[in-house]
Amino acid sequence: MVKSNASTVAQYLAELPDEQRAEVETVRDVILANLPDGYVEALDWGLITYGVPLEVSGPTYNKKPLLYVALGAQKRYYSVYLTTVMEEFEESFRARWAETGKKLDMGKTCVRFKRSSDLALDVIGDEVARLSVPEFLDWHAENRAKAAARAR
Repeated sequence: MVKSNASTVAQYLAELPDEQRAEVETVRDVILANLPDGYVEALDWGLITYGVPLEVSGPTYNKKPLLYVALGAQKRYYSVYLTTVMEEFEESFRARWAETGKKLDMGKTCVRFKRSSDLALDVIGDEVARLSVPEFLDWHAENRAKAAARAR
């Protein structure tokens, strides 16, 4: 990850070279245009994050807002993290992406890209828009319960 001394999104963006800033801002604009009400943009873990405030989610294990989406510049690429693109939603996400004809470079929930034009931005936007805060909280609670059951 690129080291950043920024403490705000504006500072983070200002630290990026012009070309990197343009790529990040393109994806950020898609996220912001599709983000349901109630999520809060912040800078955390060296990334631009979109999460559920603690006042809404209640306490979390790391005492940070419950992460929904994140975006950041790495050393040689960029990443957008879509925390809900797993389990039952992963297959649909991959299928929608495949329909665009664009190559998907994806880890567990991390979509890596070298240029914003490499992304299926409409699919990213649809995924960001998919869950309201209450729906995300329900999904998160359900997945925590499943994980706890598997651990037993």
